[in-house]
Amino acid sequence: MPKRRGAVNALAFVPATRHSIAQQNNAKREASKHMRHLLLAAAAVITAPAQAQDQAATARIIDEGMSHSQVMLTAQHLSDVIGPRLTNSPAMRKAEQWTQAQFRDWGLKNVHKEGYPFGRGWWIEKSSVRMVTPRPIQLTAIPIAWTPPTNGAISAPIVVAPMKRARDFAQYKGKLAGKIVLVSQPGTGSENAKPPFHRYTAEELAKLDTFEQPTYDPDADKRTLERADFEKQRDAFLKEEGALAYATISYRDGMLLHGEGYMFETGKSPALPGVQIAAEDYRRLARLAKIGEAPTLEIDSVTHYDDSDPNAYNIFAEIPGTDPRAGFVMAGAHLDSWVAGDGATDNAAGSAMIMEAARILATLGVRPKRTIRFALWSGEEQALLGSLAWVEKNLATRGGPNDPPLTGERRYYEWPKRWPINRQPGYDALAAYFNIDNGSGKLRGIYAENNPAAAKIFEGWMGPFHSMGMTQVAVAPTEGTDHVFMQAVGTPGFQFIQDPLDYETRTHHSSADTYDHLKGDDMRQGATILASFLLNAADAEKPLPRPPLPTKPAVTDPFAYPENN
Repeated sequence: MPKRRGAVNALAFVPATRHSIAQQNNAKREASKHMRHLLLAAAAVITAPAQAQDQAATARIIDEGMSHSQVMLTAQHLSDVIGPRLTNSPAMRKAEQWTQAQFRDWGLKNVHKEGYPFGRGWWIEKSSVRMVTPRPIQLTAIPIAWTPPTNGAISAPIVVAPMKRARDFAQYKGKLAGKIVLVSQPGTGSENAKPPFHRYTAEELAKLDTFEQPTYDPDADKRTLERADFEKQRDAFLKEEGALAYATISYRDGMLLHGEGYMFETGKSPALPGVQIAAEDYRRLARLAKIGEAPTLEIDSVTHYDDSDPNAYNIFAEIPGTDPRAGFVMAGAHLDSWVAGDGATDNAAGSAMIMEAARILATLGVRPKRTIRFALWSGEEQALLGSLAWVEKNLATRGGPNDPPLTGERRYYEWPKRWPINRQPGYDALAAYFNIDNGSGKLRGIYAENNPAAAKIFEGWMGPFHSMGMTQVAVAPTEGTDHVFMQAVGTPGFQFIQDPLDYETRTHHSSADTYDHLKGDDMRQGATILASFLLNAADAEKPLPRPPLPTKPAVTDPFAYPENN
């Protein structure tokens, strides 16, 4: 889903197998001069004798996280060895098994998976898209997720027929039979004037600390839901008109591909093969069709559905708390990815940092007051479905008994708009949740989600990490990933602020999402800080302050007129 948003290099990491990850690191470990400086800084932050134990724990976390890290080994296995992890695909099943084995090897407790209804698995064996006429060219393209195979090569002329709304269908009736239909507007391309790789300046971080006024526009919600159904409507129209296949344009230049598709529910798969074509190749096809005879394309797509298990699975592990009445704190990241790349920055990076924080705390043998729980979510890329299933089971549901059931992508858009909020028995047990899902960039702060009381506490927790770049608490909320449904029912869920690097410009959901774009120094810093935050939250005298329980808002502008779709 859409997302908003140095450290010590103690070890050099190389690609490794699972066996090597599990092995004890027997190399001689010595702290550098800079490491000693960090440890001294951490110990000097708080001088009160009553908090000496916390100081010592922070210093031990920094030492383990920076000098003995395994975070890049974990990320490499998820990216290089397992690769893209589309929910319910064979690769995702491997990731589910491997991450559980890792947690167990590190000594975590209550390691298990929890299922929820999802839909079909899907994976790509191979694909080829060629322009045959007016000259042969191998195009850069990828099958769109959950589209069927071609069952052999399809060769046909193209027709450029951009469609954004169902009302666009009328102008193309009777013109698509036997054609490969290019359904995106070609555009003209553009060069980004901003650098593709970026770290936040102090000024940019400060600008994030702005209270964001909420807005409520029911007409806008209706338009969003209509657009969410458009893909299904277009597929049905193309099939009815006799089209053979369709193609979309990549939404980034630079020959990057994404291949996103959302028709994953059982019994609702697309009728036609679909491919996404790199923007530069797509525009070439459109230009040729404009000035002469339409080019002929050949598409040979070998894709497979996997219906062996319609349930998707979230992965959980714990460090048990000493006080069963104190509840639990939690950290999570989504394990699933799209298929164009290897799912490295989105989100092997976040998953590896969650797992590394678990390893650090387990290795140190901490005995927190509250249980510390670790979650690896599935179905995030389709509609945050894994974390939503967990929220409904453990925290709260939304809506009345007569509301129709929600399935698929509509759950993301419509569920937060339902009233009332119905709290589950475990609602009060969650003391804090921390999410990581904005690439591999260094943690620079945390979004307090319009919760100023929590912001003050975070400022104290960040103290030992100022020298590592962790300095900013932003009161503002952030959107688009697995903490949002926790916030939507009034429980304390938070997302960290990370350096953007090239996440939004190149790697997010793209074919460039590979291990090479991960930053090891940043990820070691992130896992270390996360471990410290979790222990602080677990041992705090009181749970983090909660926001008010959400209630149905008033319309922000009662005098606005609906816009035309």
